[in-house]
Amino acid sequence: MRVLVACEESQRVCIAFRELGHEAYSCDLLPCSGGHPEWHIQGDALEVIKIKWDLVIAHPPCTYLSCAGAERTFRKNGVIMDQDRYERGLQAAAFLRRFLDADVPRLCVENPVIMRDKFDIPKYDQIIQPWQFGHPWHKRTCLWLRGLPPLTPTEIVTPTGYWAQRSGKRARGFTGGHRDPKERAKTFPGIARAMAEQWGGDIRGT
Repeated sequence: MRVLVACEESQRVCIAFRELGHEAYSCDLLPCSGGHPEWHIQGDALEVIKIKWDLVIAHPPCTYLSCAGAERTFRKNGVIMDQDRYERGLQAAAFLRRFLDADVPRLCVENPVIMRDKFDIPKYDQIIQPWQFGHPWHKRTCLWLRGLPPLTPTEIVTPTGYWAQRSGKRARGFTGGHRDPKERAKTFPGIARAMAEQWGGDIRGT
């Protein structure tokens, strides 16, 4: 199966599919950090998806869409507080919708919980957590799916912290957390493995 993992420089999902025998490629404006530049397309993912793919998994940027940043964009009454952030949010939403409209038979678009109503984005099909796939962290992740079944948890563990840095009441009872946006954006290996196994399968030797 030909697989494109769009907006991925870490190559975690790409490598998971490669390990099961699929022809998978990561794609990002940045060089890859996963160690396999021969499997990486550095360029505009919206151009690359025009090639024929069997499956596209996309991780569009969420900085200006995430609910975590809502208080910096909107006041509590919904009035726009930061016009520049709002405009960037509109651009990010348009970028995300381009993936949702992609002409591919199997599609997954991944993002954290985002301000869907503010930016006219359809409802997701599934929410997953790292602790359902062997990683003891809270990080609610939305999946928009087409032609694919929802992911089935593979290893449920007890969460011990939030993957993103939190403060105040939201951090009560938990430790850990990561401030580095690049590190926070990487797909957990257990989730990448589940995607490859459940949406691709092991085709080595066939």
